[in-house]
Amino acid sequence: MRLAMLRLLFLFFIFACQKNDVYAPGNPDAGNPSANPHTTLVWSDEFNDDGSTYISGVDNAIDASKWFHQTKLPNGSSWYNGEIQHYTNRTVNSYVSDGTLKIVAKKESFTDQGRTKQYTSARLNSKFAFTYGTIEVKAKLPVGIGTWPAIWTLGKNISETGAYWQQQGHGTTTWPACGEIDIMEHWGSNQNYVQSALHTPSSSGNTENHGGRRISTVSSEFHVYKLEWTADKMTFSVDDYVHYIYNPSAKNASTWPFNAQQYLLLNIAIEPSIASSFTSSAMEIDYIRIYQ
Repeated sequence: MRLAMLRLLFLFFIFACQKNDVYAPGNPDAGNPSANPHTTLVWSDEFNDDGSTYISGVDNAIDASKWFHQTKLPNGSSWYNGEIQHYTNRTVNSYVSDGTLKIVAKKESFTDQGRTKQYTSARLNSKFAFTYGTIEVKAKLPVGIGTWPAIWTLGKNISETGAYWQQQGHGTTTWPACGEIDIMEHWGSNQNYVQSALHTPSSSGNTENHGGRRISTVSSEFHVYKLEWTADKMTFSVDDYVHYIYNPSAKNASTWPFNAQQYLLLNIAIEPSIASSFTSSAMEIDYIRIYQ
């Protein structure tokens, strides 16, 4: 009788999770990756030291045919969310060596665009935009209270001053109507907790559309952060352990601005809470692969 009752409770838990599109952290293959329709590699950066783009043992500039350094302060004085860094296009803040991309946040006085700030970092925009697909990013995250690394996307149509696609003439829509997909966010003030989230007109800023999990080795080991994006839903996972699914019952401009092209961003922001002892830390990326 007790065994039967436990089985019934377990089945009820699974049904409840599926009904609400919520998956318990640590549930492997919950999103059934074998059903993933995206099998053709359409864009990637392996950051390999093959001698053609990058040279082994040397701090190389990123591949400019694939990436754009976004450095212009969007409001003329600062970035959003109270961030206190300058983003630069210098190799001290972003470079490739020994088979990985390094995005480096540093404590240093730096003047640009008439503004002096005490921290620098890098913010990369991909020169590839797409609708639907699977994104895999193998990454190791920085440490330090006040660091805020992210792997994310924005609508190609965002009208943000200085963004790559805005400069190409596609800036027609403000945030959050353009849509934002946060594949991975990590706050140094909450070390080892990674989150995925969606920002849309129906829920932006402190969005209610998010999920995450705690992983003890995010800054000491590489993990694969994945988004599976279809016309029906978005499935977020780390190392194929699903931690969040976004599947609104009504898909319209308010809840689902995700039927248009998005582009990838990589950055480390610095929050005002940055520890006084912080000097430098990097987000290291082994590869990025997009399948459709």
